[in-house]
Amino acid sequence: MIDIRVPREKAGLRLDRFLALALPDYSRSRLQELIRLGLVRINDRQTRPRAIIHAGDLIRLTKPLPEKIEAAPEAIALDVLFEDDELLVINKASGLVVHPGAGHREHTLVNALLHHCPNLSGIGGKQRPGIVHRLDRETSGCLVIAKNDMTHQSLSRQFASRTVLKLYLALVAGALKKTRGIIDVPIARHSVHRKKMAVAPGRGRTAKTDYRVLQSSPRASLVECSLHTGRTHQVRVHLHHLGHPVLGDKIYAPKTKMNYPRQMLHAWKLGFHHPYTKQWREFEAPLPNDFLAALKETIGVSTSEIRPVLH
Repeated sequence: MIDIRVPREKAGLRLDRFLALALPDYSRSRLQELIRLGLVRINDRQTRPRAIIHAGDLIRLTKPLPEKIEAAPEAIALDVLFEDDELLVINKASGLVVHPGAGHREHTLVNALLHHCPNLSGIGGKQRPGIVHRLDRETSGCLVIAKNDMTHQSLSRQFASRTVLKLYLALVAGALKKTRGIIDVPIARHSVHRKKMAVAPGRGRTAKTDYRVLQSSPRASLVECSLHTGRTHQVRVHLHHLGHPVLGDKIYAPKTKMNYPRQMLHAWKLGFHHPYTKQWREFEAPLPNDFLAALKETIGVSTSEIRPVLH
């Protein structure tokens, strides 16, 4: 059980927002679920995620017991970049859904993980064992998985405090006017299209991306993006906002003349402090063949030519 007294400076926030700040071990969506299940009370009264908190309110969260994992193990091959007793870092293939959900009850990364290492952290809930963060289905690259709750909590804190290194490579339409810059524009759910996100000054959540152009042609640019925050579709939305959407993005660039079977976005590097050794660890996922082929077609650089640029 966790008791939190609301300080004066936090009065006026939504309950789920306040708890996400106060309890970085839990995702906001997970906290909303716990509130709806009646496991969070304000002044001993049942409440809702959007309830507004007041100074002096006593918020009590009753920790749920670890949920039984329901997903079935499946022998799906994984590209393992690193593994020890505490965690696993993989190079996720494009097309692999991270966890079960509507329309994807099987053949997900979670199913593969349960086959690879059955004892995973249960903090994420029965559909997301071990999952600390996620990548879109079509995005390839680095993903870290927690094997136990202590590791899950430590990694979640690092993601919440924005101390994790997250570098993406994106192949975008056209040549950017500036070779580097900062996109610091809030992001929120699109007001009409609920599957989309959009820049939303004044109402969205803080979102910040540093970018620099690595290679360019009149047709396309290879852009390195460093994420300071981790909003849904952040890289895709921010680059679309610049007027240079990710090639192959069916949601934010459906009319791009150059068509690809998936969005050309790759989680290139991931760095964090190991939860047990406290040492800084950094991992790199090599560019997949479809991304390299798109680079050759649009910018005219070969695999051997791009390697020096990436290092």
